[in-house]
Amino acid sequence: QLQLVESGGGSVQPGGSLRLSCAVSGGSVDDYAIGWFRRAPGDERWGVSCISQSGGWRGTADAVQGRATISKDKVKNIVFLQIDPMTPDDTAVYYCAAGEYCSGYVAYPQQYWGQGTPVTVSS
Repeated sequence: QLQLVESGGGSVQPGGSLRLSCAVSGGSVDDYAIGWFRRAPGDERWGVSCISQSGGWRGTADAVQGRATISKDKVKNIVFLQIDPMTPDDTAVYYCAAGEYCSGYVAYPQQYWGQGTPVTVSS
């Protein structure tokens, strides 16, 4: 059973940066497309970014285009999402999920989910 654990969330001021981690166990990040999603207060969960098994495809949503970078450490089996600079609109609970492929910036199908890590961007 694949398990995903997010970390790195917290509070940050507008203009600051944050790097989120998605630690994968029970499988390899090379075997799954890994996607980041977020759910803002009162909103649905939306895709943010996706990285393919090989790392050759990296899709990013328009809302974070030019500010977000997805990457992975194959040795440590971790997928990262960095957003810089952050804005109050980035306030959300961030989740990672594992799937079979990236369709743009969304991993499909979302077979496994982490528990989420909250991020608050406020001055």
